[in-house]
Amino acid sequence: MKIGLIDVDGHNFPNLPLMKISAYHKRIGDTVEWVNLFEHYDKVYMSKVFTCTPDFEYCVNADEIQRGGTGYGLDNKLPAEIENIYPDYGLYPEHKGAYGFLTRGCPRNCGFCIVSKKEGLCSRKVADLDQFWNGQKVIKLLDPNLLACKEHMDLLQQLIDSKAKIDVTQGFDVRLVNHKNIELIKRMKIDCIHFAWDNPKNDLRDKFRYVQAELNLPIRKLKAYVLTNFNTTIEEDLYRAYMSLVADVRTSMGIVRISSKMIIAGYLMHLQSYGTAP
Repeated sequence: MKIGLIDVDGHNFPNLPLMKISAYHKRIGDTVEWVNLFEHYDKVYMSKVFTCTPDFEYCVNADEIQRGGTGYGLDNKLPAEIENIYPDYGLYPEHKGAYGFLTRGCPRNCGFCIVSKKEGLCSRKVADLDQFWNGQKVIKLLDPNLLACKEHMDLLQQLIDSKAKIDVTQGFDVRLVNHKNIELIKRMKIDCIHFAWDNPKNDLRDKFRYVQAELNLPIRKLKAYVLTNFNTTIEEDLYRAYMSLVADVRTSMGIVRISSKMIIAGYLMHLQSYGTAP
């Protein structure tokens, strides 16, 4: 079979499902390539992560087209034989490193986030590191809430043992940091650790102070994200920024200087609502 792939969001960040689909079809002897509009395909896979991404608007010459990803809905899932395969990183040669999930699910059920609806309220282990890592120098971890998984200590140890640089792309839940797991976090090779303070009803000042004191990282390596434009006032947003941050706070309008006794750099995250958002 001749298989075509379309990354609807673009190629700025590797699409993990497409890398797994490619690996599966190549394993069974199929030909796989990015879609060429002048070619005919037996099957084309279109994957979209973000609902705000415009759909692929060109005609595709294919016997079958399958759409997937959270940009198209929350119910579409890869079959087990594809979900558990080692990704085809060759699809994105410009992006170095390994990409994957050790856990899925999150107990927080935040109103602005689809993870709990899509993956469940229980953070559970779905893979060991060697299922998507094979010696790459950088690991891009996509887990929504790794520390909420009961096996997270073992998974953190796997990351330490890899000796690779770890990018925890979704950050750590500062509420779940404790005296045990922070010792493992200290041993990980992380260029930057970020947390979030999304809900002003949660007083996280003591947690941020604890993390800052224990990790003792320079300002550029420790960041807190503050969600705005969801269900908070400007005063609540600035309070969270002021109480947890010290240095430059980057916003869509530029840079605001924030001063505080804590040394965590802060980034204001502006939530843009879309009518098509799940």
